[in-house]
Amino acid sequence: MSKQPYDLRSVLAKLKEEPTQYHETDEAVDPNAELAGVYRYIGAGGTVQRPTQEGPAMMFNNVIGFPETRVLIGLLASRKRVGQLFHHDYHTLGQLLNQAVEHPVAPVTVSEEQAPAHEVVHRVSDPDFDIRKLIAAPTNTEYDAGPYITMGLVAGSNPEKTMSDVTIHRMVLEDKDTIGIYIMPGGRHIGAFLKDYQKIDKPMPVTINIGLDPAITVGATFEPPTTPLGYNELGVAGALRQEPVQLVAGLTVNEKALARAEFTIEGEILPQTTIQEDINTNTGKAMPEFPGYDGDANPAVNVIKVKAVTHRKNRPIMQTVIGPSEEHVSLAGIPTEASILSLVNRALPGKVLNVYNPPAGGGKLMTIMQIHKEDEADEGIQRQAALLAFASFKELKTVILVDEDVDIFDMNDVMWTINTRFQADEDIVVLPGMRNHPLDPSERPEYDPKSIRTRGMSSKLILDGTVPVDMKKQFTRAQFKKVSDWRKYLK
Repeated sequence: MSKQPYDLRSVLAKLKEEPTQYHETDEAVDPNAELAGVYRYIGAGGTVQRPTQEGPAMMFNNVIGFPETRVLIGLLASRKRVGQLFHHDYHTLGQLLNQAVEHPVAPVTVSEEQAPAHEVVHRVSDPDFDIRKLIAAPTNTEYDAGPYITMGLVAGSNPEKTMSDVTIHRMVLEDKDTIGIYIMPGGRHIGAFLKDYQKIDKPMPVTINIGLDPAITVGATFEPPTTPLGYNELGVAGALRQEPVQLVAGLTVNEKALARAEFTIEGEILPQTTIQEDINTNTGKAMPEFPGYDGDANPAVNVIKVKAVTHRKNRPIMQTVIGPSEEHVSLAGIPTEASILSLVNRALPGKVLNVYNPPAGGGKLMTIMQIHKEDEADEGIQRQAALLAFASFKELKTVILVDEDVDIFDMNDVMWTINTRFQADEDIVVLPGMRNHPLDPSERPEYDPKSIRTRGMSSKLILDGTVPVDMKKQFTRAQFKKVSDWRKYLK
């Protein structure tokens, strides 16, 4: 029997063997706010308003208005589950991703017959075509600007077709053939390609790919400098899954689609056209973003004019994510950890043992760095490591530095460090007037007029919880007896 190609369905088939990690329901659910509201309690985690928790990935089989579509949420909403999906220790996922970046496996193009993503085709010329009836895009809250595609990979290329890439953006369904796409200024390769198209005043062909295996979605969230312009992150996915990602030619646009996606949308980003993001609701809100607040609706997002929607047979899966959930932490945080590790290891080899971007920062705003200091010559190296991270990742706001005997994945252990190996007048470093993530609501001039001249600026913070080398013996943790067979006492 031939091996089942690697895709979302093969991943879910394996995950179903773990009942604590996956759950299906046939209860009817409204995609308008209710679906996300339900999962908020069951497994969202992250910076979602409490009560919430870490729970299983969840498949909703009975989505009101979409009888033929299933909706999956929370596949990556647990770091331990991500480790399980990648068959790797969740503590060292950053190292795993770095290996994938360094040894990419390039995607391959397959024939139309090998592309289940094109099993069913709806063209914009069809008399009843309406993306809002074809794509079961939920709203996270009742105040969202509209139904959002939150786990859709946009595939595009530069005009010369010499470079291509995939990135994730928030995309709102505006009308029957129009999607508003928010492309954050700077850093995103799709945004760079779009600028080239704008210079020649031509629409940019793209495909939006939904319902993908976790290697693709996690790999796609790398950013410069780790994956510079011209590096296609689908190669990272190929390395993680040890099998190249399959592509297929678009049916109505000159761009590739992911051949084993559950849904694909083909369209063009218009070169000189924008739209008010909340044009249908006028709430002033977009959707909940990773810091835990509703994002402001953008007055001028780019416009995608849709040409076709394709999907798989047999109840295709719409994949979605709650903006502030643990799933975003996995998507954004783990690749950033990998990037920081790669950077500091080149500059300060052996001095940063591990890095964790916790849910408290949404995977973007905070990093905990585990430092190895051998002798007095290493004193201060920890703060240099923090400065390297800030210099390369402008979205990073807070760095906490801890010693190698601290579990960076346990916030109680991290805060114990701040309470017992830290003096505020000695170990706080503040760097004012730096660039920050535009979704941080505190980065506005009226909040801190002395340091913030315009939106997008912030003061950065280093909390140095590492013990001075010459005082290490005074900070030895209580040493308990090691008992290797302790589990037998639980039987």
